[in-house]
Amino acid sequence: MATAPAPANLPLFYKDLAPLSSVDHADFRARPLDSAEFLVGQHAIPLTSDEFVSACRFFPIVFSAGDNPVPLALMGLNEGINTFVDDEGKLVNPVYVPAYIRRYPFLLAKLQPNTDELSLCFDPTSGALGKFDEGDELFVDGQPSDQTKAVLEFCKNFEEAGQRTGMFMDELKKADLLMDGEVAIQQEGNDKPYVYRGFQMVDENKLRELRGDVLRKLMQNGILGLIFAHLFSLQLMREVFAEQVKSGKMPLNTELPAV
Repeated sequence: MATAPAPANLPLFYKDLAPLSSVDHADFRARPLDSAEFLVGQHAIPLTSDEFVSACRFFPIVFSAGDNPVPLALMGLNEGINTFVDDEGKLVNPVYVPAYIRRYPFLLAKLQPNTDELSLCFDPTSGALGKFDEGDELFVDGQPSDQTKAVLEFCKNFEEAGQRTGMFMDELKKADLLMDGEVAIQQEGNDKPYVYRGFQMVDENKLRELRGDVLRKLMQNGILGLIFAHLFSLQLMREVFAEQVKSGKMPLNTELPAV
């Protein structure tokens, strides 16, 4: 694969981006990271609609603000706070890990703006790929190894899930179900509650008022179940808040910035 300059606007976690090359990286190996330092301080992680059922047991699922919202798994309620990892980026308790996290440091990206072709790239600053004595080979006799083929397949599946997520969001907007979210949480000993805004959520009143044919369509295409997973997950905001209190990190800002 030809080399290309890293995009100016990199996705969350990625500090640099390079195309994986059978020439430049012929002797590279991939090794698992002991910890995910890139997660420390990240409070909101992009989530695909495919993951709602698994993720709703552990994280509040909300939608980012703005005209083009995306689903987010909240690992903290305030910017800079992640209650699910310690200061080294290790999980505090076993939880579902969103695919966006598991994909790192790999990524499918366009190397040229005038093409739809995607190439397998990676973040060379991650420390997960290099000329190591241990780890999985990325190329064997100049061809992608089984490990690399598995990574490519995972990234392809992630892109397809992203397309389904886009269609899911289009259906929510078409039905005019999204509203500006607000959650007030009262902390014991405080007169005023903490009020969190800056995100979107499904309006339950509008959901109840949907016409029968619209509701039937949402049920048949599986979207209704995803909506319920989102709504059920919102009760976890108080649990995440409690973890923030326990950690002693309670900033004054209660806006949830868009990712």
